[in-house]
Amino acid sequence: MYIDLPDKRYYKIGEVAKAFGVNSSLIRFWDKEFEIINPKKNAKGDRLFTQEDVKNFKIIYNLVKERGFTLDGAKQRLKKNPEKVVSNQEIISRLEAVKAELIKIKNQL
Repeated sequence: MYIDLPDKRYYKIGEVAKAFGVNSSLIRFWDKEFEIINPKKNAKGDRLFTQEDVKNFKIIYNLVKERGFTLDGAKQRLKKNPEKVVSNQEIISRLEAVKAELIKIKNQL
């Protein structure tokens, strides 16, 4: 899944949810369930996600939504071999970016 977010320091929960095409409640739930998500919170208690958090959401989204892992299965996969999971996600992200660029070029022709 190619995520199109502007290059910012922090993202609000609504921005992250919209980028992934899910509800804000799912983002909140994954925030509570997965230790790799560590948003900052402002004085009002609003979650502010970093680019690293968004990268981790991509990993979770890939495992749960695209590959069909259960939440427990995704947690175990992340604990068992996090480097491999991150490496695979980086490769997938690069390929999706290339695909998006190629589609953009094709549409311009």
